[in-house]
Amino acid sequence: MKKKYALILLCLAPIWALAQVGEHRNQFAVGFHGGYSLNQVDFIPKVNQTNHKGFTGGLMARYTCEKYFKTICSIQLEFNYSQLGWEEDITVDKDKRVPCKDNPEEYERFKQDINYLQIPILAHLAWGKEKQGVNFFFNAGPVLGFYTGNHIDKNFTHETVNHEGRGYQNKENIEKLKKQLQEKEKAPTNKFDYGIAAGLGLELHIKPIGRFQIEGRYYYGLGNLYGDSKLDCFSRSAHQTIILRGAYLIDI
Repeated sequence: MKKKYALILLCLAPIWALAQVGEHRNQFAVGFHGGYSLNQVDFIPKVNQTNHKGFTGGLMARYTCEKYFKTICSIQLEFNYSQLGWEEDITVDKDKRVPCKDNPEEYERFKQDINYLQIPILAHLAWGKEKQGVNFFFNAGPVLGFYTGNHIDKNFTHETVNHEGRGYQNKENIEKLKKQLQEKEKAPTNKFDYGIAAGLGLELHIKPIGRFQIEGRYYYGLGNLYGDSKLDCFSRSAHQTIILRGAYLIDI
């Protein structure tokens, strides 16, 4: 736990440093955002996945504190609802996909939706026009996440996965797969998630209408969903997310 707090403090250090020198600013802006997320869970041992598609959106507030040479320096706080999770095809024995017992034309698939309230605390650095124009910006900082619920969708049962008459004779691999599936069907063991986010984007300011943003962002999870001891199935199980979003802010 001490390591988690030390990491968060380390990530916040560059933000605190922004307010030390430069031309003073005192500008607040508030708004909202919405977008599309592509998420995978970084499992070790590896799990074959496709991108989990979900919605992300929420409220945001930004305080511009100074301009240092040509860099406009701000602190940005967000309260976001995020749909994360993963999707996978069930495989055994050198990644052979398992046919679905009820429908031979399909393969056994597993999907888990995991929802979070996420709170990014970001350094916002921009270059370009402060008012009436376009600027390019970079966001980076820690993200805190709080689990709010999950949903599982699958088209198989454990009995079909463990059925040796389908040509999968490696009992050790089948038992290992079954144990992993049972672990992944649980709600996340750790209800608190944390990581680091960074993004690039453009902002257009049209006075007096407001500020319009588009941004691409990447979130790298540092906290594991499940236990990571030697007795657990996975030594790592953390989110990795690509986010495409738009936002609207108004100066106050």
